[in-house]
Amino acid sequence: MTRWGLIGASTIAHEWVIDAIRATGGEIVSVMSTNAERGAAYARDHGIAKSVTNIADLVDDPDVQAVYISTTNELHRDQVLAAASAGKHVLCEKPLAMSLDDAHTMVKAAKDAGVVMATNHHLRGAATHRAMREAIAAGRIGKPLAARVCHAGYLPAHLQGWRLDRPEAGGGVILDITVHDTDALRFVLGDDPVEAVALGQYGGMAKAGLEDAAMGVIRFKSGLIAQFHDGFTTRYALTSFEVHGSDGSLFARNCMTQKAIGTVTLRNADGETELPLDHRNLYENTLLAFNDAIAGRGKPLCSGEDGIWSLATGLAVMQAAASGTTVSIEPGL
Repeated sequence: MTRWGLIGASTIAHEWVIDAIRATGGEIVSVMSTNAERGAAYARDHGIAKSVTNIADLVDDPDVQAVYISTTNELHRDQVLAAASAGKHVLCEKPLAMSLDDAHTMVKAAKDAGVVMATNHHLRGAATHRAMREAIAAGRIGKPLAARVCHAGYLPAHLQGWRLDRPEAGGGVILDITVHDTDALRFVLGDDPVEAVALGQYGGMAKAGLEDAAMGVIRFKSGLIAQFHDGFTTRYALTSFEVHGSDGSLFARNCMTQKAIGTVTLRNADGETELPLDHRNLYENTLLAFNDAIAGRGKPLCSGEDGIWSLATGLAVMQAAASGTTVSIEPGL
């Protein structure tokens, strides 16, 4: 059983991760919030024994073996460094940091400390994405040539805070959503991105010059090109993920989501076939792999290095959208 500390009394922990930790045999022993009143209420509401207001009190707690970090993005670096220095395993929300230098520092610190570090790109735990990955690896669509991701929806009112008005915290749709697309594409395709072009949109939801939607194209090492549409502003969009190959195409629907739902259709010379899917909670899949990694039985679903790749791509997409040019993706790995 892994004993956890939560760094951040967050909505995502409330809605998804606390339940997933407990469903996979973990125990949450402490939560940190810089607001003592909020932290105490959060601990009480979620049945957590301790609430603290500073990072040292959480990471130096001998009852804590691992931490889940879900604060705003500009805080991740120092919190990961503190946790690693204290010998705690780390599951960190995406994007890992605000710069590649910081992300590299975080991953190195975890390695030097001998602790497991993972990035919480939950879509690797989706049955839809796993089925697509397996079908492509088995050659069922031939050589992958193109992909298309629609990860546009409507940002709920209770999440319309820093994502829309704090560029210094990593707000905007690209660092929130496009990084997920990147990781999903890398996972499904088994390929890495090399360059991006993009346009940002300002649809009236975000403030302070932040984009609330974006479209672009990413080229991968194999030559595959992937189109993406990400947004906070489209109430009725249906998420989708397509991969088109020389011998067939895969169509996933209702799949870029936190929920264990969606379908995948294979279309080729034989017609259309629905792929069998083993749906289960995406975060539980993430936690099971994380627990195995702690026990020395494998690797996290999404490593710190994977988080560097998605951050590098997100930053390149932001630069491409701002400059109107093609930008190389260079993770430094």
